[in-house]
Amino acid sequence: MKVAVFSAQQHDHEHLVPLMREAGMEPVMDERRLTPESVNDAAGADAVCAFTNDDLGAATLDGLHALGIRVIALRCSGHDNLDHEHAASLGMRAGRVPAYSPSAIAEHAVALLMTLNRHTHFAWQRTRRGDFRLNHLAGFDVAQRNVGVIGTGKIGAIFCRIMQGFGARVRAMDPYPDPELQAAGVTYTDLDGLLSESNVVCLMCPLTRDNRHLINADTLARMPRGAILINTARGPLVDTDALEAALDSGQLGAAALDVYEDEGPVFFRDWSGTEGGVPDERLVRLTQRDNVLVTGHQAFLTHEGLTGIAETTVRNLQVLSRDPEGHEELPGRLV
Repeated sequence: MKVAVFSAQQHDHEHLVPLMREAGMEPVMDERRLTPESVNDAAGADAVCAFTNDDLGAATLDGLHALGIRVIALRCSGHDNLDHEHAASLGMRAGRVPAYSPSAIAEHAVALLMTLNRHTHFAWQRTRRGDFRLNHLAGFDVAQRNVGVIGTGKIGAIFCRIMQGFGARVRAMDPYPDPELQAAGVTYTDLDGLLSESNVVCLMCPLTRDNRHLINADTLARMPRGAILINTARGPLVDTDALEAALDSGQLGAAALDVYEDEGPVFFRDWSGTEGGVPDERLVRLTQRDNVLVTGHQAFLTHEGLTGIAETTVRNLQVLSRDPEGHEELPGRLV
């Protein structure tokens, strides 16, 4: 089976390619995003392997269908970039990686929080140039602070437990409360209660049709002044214009973003040597703020996470290619 792998990066060559070859597959690695403009790069392939920022809307799916491609393997858990209904109407089959290493993302969120809180990125910059002063490096104890977690699936649940290990008071919001977390002392509440009482708010929920811009001017105004927002979930959960305004006013004290609502054309590429640099002025402004920390959608990037992604992706390709009617069990099947 020949597989066109889009948005291919170094870690894909190291983790995914060897497993695909062991399974008798022929990977064709393409650094470009899968879009209607790049879809013809998949010509001659039997299947495509896509990533989180690839465009799997109707136009791209039509292009793949015209090339005779019926199998799509998403090597990520999120699938809001796939037009499920259109794929089904074309007789296409798609699968995702429902779980790989939830600890990876939860731990990255903790790293973002503690970096912002204790200013370790600034301390590192200073000591490298011989400046060991402590000016403007004071943070706060996470112990006994209120931490709000929106979404308590596998990732959110781990983050809750880590925060409890710090001694924080954890509040959570999820349509399906986790009884084990409740028994461990996590308090479930509604969005208003969570926002109004949390010094730190962390987004751990999937993106749906109903929660786009969940964090907006109104919800930011409900948070305690100077609170910290962490987003390792999906960029469009946050209205970036409202985020900037809240940072400007001081209503929001700091923000850490591993995802960004317009990241698709920007992330996973090196813009440092290009004329004009990063082609998104709003993102550039965010990265230049002292109270904002941006990482390029790397929360999943651990050896354990990458191994899990590669193994499940290969399994999905095998099942989807030989089982068009969906009789074989595949937990990550989407269409």
